[in-house]
Amino acid sequence: MPKSKRDKKISLTKTDKKGLALKQKIVEDVRNCVEKYKSIYVFTYKNMRNEKMQDIRQEWKPSRFFFGKNKVISIGLGRTPEEETQDDLHKLTKCLQGQCALLFTDSKHSEVTEWFESFTYEDYARSGFKVDSTIKLDAGPLKQFSHAIEPYLRQLGMPTKLEKGVVTLIKDYEICKKGSILTPEQAKILELLEFRLATFQLILKGCWRKGKGFEKLSKEVEVEDEEMDEEDEND
Repeated sequence: MPKSKRDKKISLTKTDKKGLALKQKIVEDVRNCVEKYKSIYVFTYKNMRNEKMQDIRQEWKPSRFFFGKNKVISIGLGRTPEEETQDDLHKLTKCLQGQCALLFTDSKHSEVTEWFESFTYEDYARSGFKVDSTIKLDAGPLKQFSHAIEPYLRQLGMPTKLEKGVVTLIKDYEICKKGSILTPEQAKILELLEFRLATFQLILKGCWRKGKGFEKLSKEVEVEDEEMDEEDEND
């Protein structure tokens, strides 16, 4: 009797004993999800926000999001026609480049693609963020601030003082320049002023559907950004 692809054993090399059990569990979890769900989507992300991602997980239940090391996940899916657990899955594995994750779902293809295309979440930029515009403040009162915060603003580098109890910028001040990388102080100033420069996005790269095979959904996207927390690798 022919052996099922699902039962194929793939060794995990170049790993210590401590991490071996976890990697084997991830591989098995991926294979179980391949069997359970009708579709698999690979996506990349920009400006990841873990708290928002938790909300998305809840919104998409009973679908499952899967974050982990690409090399380990690719073993679960299959890196070659000989290793893959379902026909054509090795083609989806090739999308696992850079910071990627998987969505296992039974939702309609149109529902998935429309949701990903429309999803954006504006948030405050963090230290290390590359700014796409110059932001300046004119000298004058900053009435949105309490007088108690004025020393902290000076500590962050803003040229401020109290004038009749009102926080006042004593000269024009450039917070950040287009193309520059935000420092922790600049990021905090922008947050205090409620400038939301970062956009959390999820970008589909490819999908695999039972009975239909692999489909490429976008060009390769390189993203250098913050990763998911380790404890959020899978759910």
